[in-house]
Amino acid sequence: MSYSAHFRCTAGCPGSYALHEVMYACPQCGELLEVHHDVAALKDRSAASWMRLFDERWMTTRWPHGSGVWGKKEWVAPQLRDENIVSMAEGGTNLFWAERYGATLGLSDVWLKLCGNSHTGSFKDLGMTVLVSVVKQMIADGAPIRAIACASTGDTSAALSAYCASAGIRAVVLLPKGKVTTAQLVQPLANGALVCALDTDFDGCMAHVQTLTKEPGVYLANSMNSLRLEGQKTVAIEICQQFEWRAPGWVIIPGGNLGNVSALGAGFDLLGELGLLSKRPRICVAQAARANPLYRAYTKGFDTFEAMTAEATEASAIRIGNPISIRRAIRTLQRYDGVVEQATESELAEAAAAADRTGTFVCPHTGVALAALAKLVARGDIQKHEKVVVISTANGLKFADFKVRYHEGKIDGVESQYANRPIELANDYSEVRRAVLGSLDQDGA
Repeated sequence: MSYSAHFRCTAGCPGSYALHEVMYACPQCGELLEVHHDVAALKDRSAASWMRLFDERWMTTRWPHGSGVWGKKEWVAPQLRDENIVSMAEGGTNLFWAERYGATLGLSDVWLKLCGNSHTGSFKDLGMTVLVSVVKQMIADGAPIRAIACASTGDTSAALSAYCASAGIRAVVLLPKGKVTTAQLVQPLANGALVCALDTDFDGCMAHVQTLTKEPGVYLANSMNSLRLEGQKTVAIEICQQFEWRAPGWVIIPGGNLGNVSALGAGFDLLGELGLLSKRPRICVAQAARANPLYRAYTKGFDTFEAMTAEATEASAIRIGNPISIRRAIRTLQRYDGVVEQATESELAEAAAAADRTGTFVCPHTGVALAALAKLVARGDIQKHEKVVVISTANGLKFADFKVRYHEGKIDGVESQYANRPIELANDYSEVRRAVLGSLDQDGA
């Protein structure tokens, strides 16, 4: 059976468009596009057959199926030729049983999907492998694309630059000056991207990149391009696969530009359509209180949405006041009985630190999601017996400065309840002994 996928308007306008066409919005109404698969063709395999196929491919060394994305190629970009796939073994990330952390909340079944355990350290790799691979095929087939460009708060630029470097395609990055971590800034620089640091915020960068990609030969890599979401949706499929093809009761995901929640829903939707999922999870989107336009709309029943100017937050990757995928995200939440929560700077920092004390090393955005989890448990929305997955979007090492400032007590408005500082000692064993044994005695008191 030949499988296929194409673009369609999210608002339901008639017509379909090939994935290799350079377009990001519906030409009739201006709404974003989404990728639709020929589900009837995919049903030539039974649910059990798809499960077996994906399980056989899981983490294999056979190209390209060892990737968590390309092991599910038929559900992602079936018309892509294997020689054009640009992959760095993305996906297949650990589903970490946060047993000790969950116990602090009275839960026994809390899991962290560690998407930061990826090549460039974030879930953005999942989408970028698809987008850059499709562009590589477009170029191979004669498309006059000279560069791929993105606006970024850090992680998108890292993923784009790495995959473009591997593919031999020029990457162009627009970043908000002084608003990304050093680790995030150095990644696209090291990979040879053209990096422009603009004196604005992410929303300002996004406005410029949308204009820039109207220029001939410059292709857009932000999540308004639905190719990105095709890779990101495999997170939902992976979670179910890792639970022996069963969905959790809840999934909590940090939200900024909101393509991630749309992708999550798309993955669960396809699982359901093809008979691999009998019960949908509920979805919670977690936002920083200083960048919470979706949360504000949620409190009004989604009757209205107003963009905002996002304020400075430690969760810098989701410091977005005018999310591109707002309508797609709202539709996803409505389908999945979803909720939206927010976290203050203190709440996100303390939640991240508390989780770290049980063996994790989470990014501040995961801290936002963990703080939301605590609130949902406290008000009884999440019951003690339910299985909960928190999407950890990036590697904590990208935010080492955040960790250091937390433990030094230098984050404004944060008490640093779990601060842990090194004990400076002379080169004298008696001092070492006194410090170590004194601490152990205090622990046992």
